[in-house]
Amino acid sequence: MTFFDFVTGITIGTIGGAFVTTQIEGFYILLSPVILAILVVLTGYLTLKSTPARKLIEGEPLVIIQNGKIYEKNMKKLRYNLDDLMMQLREQGVFDLSEVEFAILETDGKLSVLKKSQYQPVKPRDLNINTRYVGLSSEIIRDGQIVEQNLKQNNLTHEWLYNELAKQNIKNIRNIVLATLSTDGNLYIDVKNDNHSYIQEIEDDDSMI
Repeated sequence: MTFFDFVTGITIGTIGGAFVTTQIEGFYILLSPVILAILVVLTGYLTLKSTPARKLIEGEPLVIIQNGKIYEKNMKKLRYNLDDLMMQLREQGVFDLSEVEFAILETDGKLSVLKKSQYQPVKPRDLNINTRYVGLSSEIIRDGQIVEQNLKQNNLTHEWLYNELAKQNIKNIRNIVLATLSTDGNLYIDVKNDNHSYIQEIEDDDSMI
């Protein structure tokens, strides 16, 4: 959320809250948030078409760290202090400034960090290891209903689906909460009222208090 979005949301919320909590006759007061919302939409369209307007309204990202050195000038522009910088670096898993090549503060207040090459995790291509494609799974059944569109997109038939369900001793589709098909052809199925032999508890034991 940019500063402009934040201010707009607070303004609309304040107007709505004032209408609910104060005795005001007539609903004309609600015209102001409607008009404001329309102006926000128009402003969004303007920023989409005009780069100068986008920079003026939404701002632009600024470099905070370059080549491992903090750029104090940009920090002063944004009134961005070292405590904020260190906190957001830790959120990115960086606890040592010497590991950072670039850090850019985005318009929504988030910090994008690029580590130096020697501190980046090893990737399969660095070791010349071939990898297979992993895409998004397709929902085949959701809440007991077949998702026909996804079935057709994967060139599958109802006969295939029923055969796969029969292999897992599932006779009624309505008992299925979710069934997804991975890109490698594996069908994951979750049914209602699973009989779990053990459920991991993460709550604190009251007896220890």
